[in-house]
Amino acid sequence: MEKRNFTRKDLTNKIHKIVGFSKNFSASIVDNIFEMLIVEINRSKFTKIPKFGTFKIQEKKERIGRNPKTKIEVKISSRKVVKFKTSKMLNEKLNQK
Repeated sequence: MEKRNFTRKDLTNKIHKIVGFSKNFSASIVDNIFEMLIVEINRSKFTKIPKFGTFKIQEKKERIGRNPKTKIEVKISSRKVVKFKTSKMLNEKLNQK
């Protein structure tokens, strides 16, 4: 099975074909949706999109990591990561046979 990413350009082209908007307008819709999602996740730390899933910011503490090849220890700084959990409906659709 070939691994292929679904890109912003792919999403823009789908909107263009299905809805009929111009490619530029479709691209601006996609960009605006992602920008709104980023702002909302950052603002509330928890964003739920019904029938799709939930985005949640998780704080990771500073820790010591090790390069497996050289065995040199390196300090990994604290950071925020986004976790995504699929909705029950999306899981059911993914697991239909």
